[in-house]
Amino acid sequence: MLDDLKNKLGEEIERLTHELQVIIPEAIKKAVEHGDLRENSEYKSALERQQFISARLNHLTQRAGELSKIDLSQIPVDRVGFGSRVRVVDMRTKEEETYTLAFGDFIDKDNLDSGQISMASALGQQLMGKQKGDKVSIQLPRGERKLHIKEVVTLSQMVEKS
Repeated sequence: MLDDLKNKLGEEIERLTHELQVIIPEAIKKAVEHGDLRENSEYKSALERQQFISARLNHLTQRAGELSKIDLSQIPVDRVGFGSRVRVVDMRTKEEETYTLAFGDFIDKDNLDSGQISMASALGQQLMGKQKGDKVSIQLPRGERKLHIKEVVTLSQMVEKS
């Protein structure tokens, strides 16, 4: 999972770097050729995109640095932490759900049904540090939700299996 995140991040950094260094300068050059820059929407659009990409690249580079500092030996092997897959049962409805804890920025937005949740979310915070058999309670706008943890597979355990 950690390698997948690093690869995905690297691919996005590479794509955005190419856009910033090749595509946007070409777009700016074409826009400048059109003349008066004060009322040139293509020029303004290219500059705005350049600013956005620069900010995004800065953010992604920081995240890549954070990921490279993650030491698998420091991630708990017996309780919920970053990368853990947690199977829970809703104590009221008896429905089972499986979640994988991730950094919010690394949640697969193309696959929202993947079961990934942010460690910063209310549920993510309640699950952190818990073990199989523990119960958690989350206060939601529609009321309290109580979950029983049935299984925890930590990132360390997943890496060992692969």
